[in-house]
Amino acid sequence: MIVRIWQGWTSHDDADEYERLLTLEIIPSIEAKGISGLKEVEVFRRETDIETEFMTKYVFTGIEALKAMAGEELEKAYVPLNARKLLKRFEATARHFEKRFLGVYTG
Repeated sequence: MIVRIWQGWTSHDDADEYERLLTLEIIPSIEAKGISGLKEVEVFRRETDIETEFMTKYVFTGIEALKAMAGEELEKAYVPLNARKLLKRFEATARHFEKRFLGVYTG
């Protein structure tokens, strides 16, 4: 499994609009590609005193599934123009990790 992590930051005023764009348009457009090896997408949000931080996590079964989404430039971030207008700053590249362990805790 390969995990793709990316982060972007908005003003507090733009945070809700960016989250709607991300969850109602951007992610569904990626899911609509029907990438069989895309297994999970998560969105994380964190408020700070000066801005709102977003992190996305995509989980793929392997490198071929990742390439089906990202193309040959695997690390290049996908940030559509309408998202760029709402973001104060963002990572130009995504980071990829090999998933090594999953713990499940019930206590």
